[in-house]
Amino acid sequence: MAGFNANLITYLTQQLHLPLVEASNTLTNFGGTSALTPILGALAADAFIGRFWTIIAGSAIYQVGMVGLVVSALLPTLRPPPCSPPATPCQRASGWQLAVLYLSLLCTSLGSGGIRPCVVAFGADQFDQEQRDGGEAAKAAAERKRRYFNLYFFTMGLAMLLAFTVVVYIQDNVGWGWGFGIPAIGMLVSILVFLVGYPIYVLLKPEGSPFTRLAQVVAAAFRKRSAAVPEDPGMLYQDKELDAPISTNGRLLHTNQLTFFDRAAIVTPGDMAPSGQPKPWRLSTVHRVEELKSIVRLLPIWSAGIMLATAGSHNYTFTIAQARTMERHMGPHFQFPPATLSIFSTAAMLLTLAFYDRVFVPLARRVTGLPSGITYFQRMGIGLAISILSVASAALVETKRRGAAARHGLLDEPTAVVPLSVFWLVPQFAVHGIGDAFSSVALMEFLYDQAPESMRSSAVALFWLASAIGNYMGTVLVTVVQRATRGRGEWLQDNINRGRLDNYYWLVTCIMLLNFGYFLVCFHFYTMKPLEVAEEHGDHDKECELPSLQRNGGGGANGMV
Repeated sequence: MAGFNANLITYLTQQLHLPLVEASNTLTNFGGTSALTPILGALAADAFIGRFWTIIAGSAIYQVGMVGLVVSALLPTLRPPPCSPPATPCQRASGWQLAVLYLSLLCTSLGSGGIRPCVVAFGADQFDQEQRDGGEAAKAAAERKRRYFNLYFFTMGLAMLLAFTVVVYIQDNVGWGWGFGIPAIGMLVSILVFLVGYPIYVLLKPEGSPFTRLAQVVAAAFRKRSAAVPEDPGMLYQDKELDAPISTNGRLLHTNQLTFFDRAAIVTPGDMAPSGQPKPWRLSTVHRVEELKSIVRLLPIWSAGIMLATAGSHNYTFTIAQARTMERHMGPHFQFPPATLSIFSTAAMLLTLAFYDRVFVPLARRVTGLPSGITYFQRMGIGLAISILSVASAALVETKRRGAAARHGLLDEPTAVVPLSVFWLVPQFAVHGIGDAFSSVALMEFLYDQAPESMRSSAVALFWLASAIGNYMGTVLVTVVQRATRGRGEWLQDNINRGRLDNYYWLVTCIMLLNFGYFLVCFHFYTMKPLEVAEEHGDHDKECELPSLQRNGGGGANGMV
């Protein structure tokens, strides 16, 4: 999947002749849409067809989009004629040429909606049965699941590294047909390999739409908004048999936050059907009420991850434009492709993940006593702080690049090469990759761990939804800055030598600082969800925290101190 995204900004500007800002916004919107569709995929997986078949359906749709992009790159009628500015003016792609491209991108967006929310949750599902068995095997399974999240991001990073090197090189030096075709072939092979493993997978049966259950809780609570919540939570409605299909790892216990929703579990006349079953739009169990509370509680911390996507959105747009104006030669015959700069972010992420798992966790474990070394709250906080440094370094480098252009009289020559090595851009990419290795993995693990078990695909979809909103916010921020600075030193323009891209980066840095403070406040007030599980010996139940919560060091503010 990464192969298509690696160099699309080049394809849009050089092959379809779109202006830089329009191409940037197009690519950002495409990334945002691709991250928004997982909500649909999560709904299909959790409510109707399960994760396995959602992955298969999404992969098939994605493959159609890939083929469409290959055809668009191969057929001359699907792109404007080549040009050599300023001698030959460039003809912008026509409406129907763009329509073919956008339809193909839409298919890849829809397809990714079936893949992204289900792959990581489907993999983690394979460990759940071992964890339910209890004993040492459960502890070992919990440790493997923790490492699985690192491995998932490591594998994604490795694929991106290949895309930013091999695929980008082929696109720039062999042709866009092969550059798009190789990832398309790779995707087809991956689908076939995934299908081969069908007999050995653990497949969890979907138990109806979790969003319907959440709506039922809200409706029941609103209907009883005038009812007094009992002081004794034991008086609220419980039904273990009803909740059994959606609480195989244990039922959620009552918490004292968001007590308005507790009204949904108050039994009033007319709430029970003649069969003795509760009417779901009038009465909900405590477990179902706590499902809603769990989702509401995690949303503030989830929202702190949105700015990570906003800050990272310029890595594939404006930064590539900067690289085009810088000295990219490595020896007399080789020029470093601008889009390949992202390999430094990916490589830094891969090295950080390996270092984190093999060195950092064992050392931290000796200090904290936690099997995971540090909590996922601490890991996310570290990632957010590092990401601020990434954007600040981008601002400093752009100031240096623009200063070099001014000294050599190149401010009005946007296509000229500024005598400054492109490798000045490496630190901001590398620091961004390090921050991503901390924050993204932690956010994914947090969402999977703290969401109700019947909504894990939906929880993973929230991860991609944060990316979608972040990309859209990037588009909004670019548009607002462009309009606000138009006519008085425009910050963002096609001639970046005359623009003030450094000011834009400083603005993002300030926003990231505010976001970090917001995360700390949200974390301080966060409460972990309690879970009721059966005793290993005996039939009675006990209250405990989730296994991963025990790994992460307790609830409330204890996880960061």
